Amino acid sequence: MTIRMVLADDQTLVRAGFRGLLDHSDDLEVVGEASNGAQAVEMVAATRPDIVLMDVRMPVLDGVRATAAIVERFPAVRVIVLTTFELDEYVFEALRAGASGFLLKDIEPDELRQAVRVVAGGDMLISPRVTGRLVSAFVSKVAPTPVDGGRLAVLTDREREVMSLVASGLTNEEIGRRLSMSPATARTHVHRAMVKLGVRDRAQLVVLAYQTGLVAPGS
Repeated sequence: MTIRMVLADDQTLVRAGFRGLLDHSDDLEVVGEASNGAQAVEMVAATRPDIVLMDVRMPVLDGVRATAAIVERFPAVRVIVLTTFELDEYVFEALRAGASGFLLKDIEPDELRQAVRVVAGGDMLISPRVTGRLVSAFVSKVAPTPVDGGRLAVLTDREREVMSLVASGLTNEEIGRRLSMSPATARTHVHRAMVKLGVRDRAQLVVLAYQTGLVAPGS
């Protein structure tokens, strides 16, 4: 199955570079480009891609607000934020707005292609620890939302435990080793927690874990 993508970046050369890297794969297709966030939203409405590669700093409408608009209007579309620095406050805001993860712009071509495939499959990006560090760093600057008993109470003790390990950056394989279960069982617990909490993917599960105080920044 071909993964259809929209590229959103205000630099023409950056878009051309990513298109060149992605269009050479049989299972990846760039179906549109946008030079600002407003155009990105319009392009998504017109093409209904699977993935949007979204720069966070763009004119007219920045990547954070564009991400929020896309996620609200087109929940099946997944947004990957593009950034120059790992610890970028705009990236954290984009994650809170619904982005499924982020990539550094100097990513290697093979890693870029694999990252797109991973996110299209519903998972976080290749290095979940980086996302965990980012969320931990910036959520510590704002008071976390008090734990809503009606929100996390729907989880079993095991699902809460697995959710906290996801927020710490562990993969399904690492969670399985930590809790003496198979990776498939760990994935099942992660999926059930996402369904019960109404989040789209692991990245959103990480954000919610910090926002509710289930995991403390720096833990």
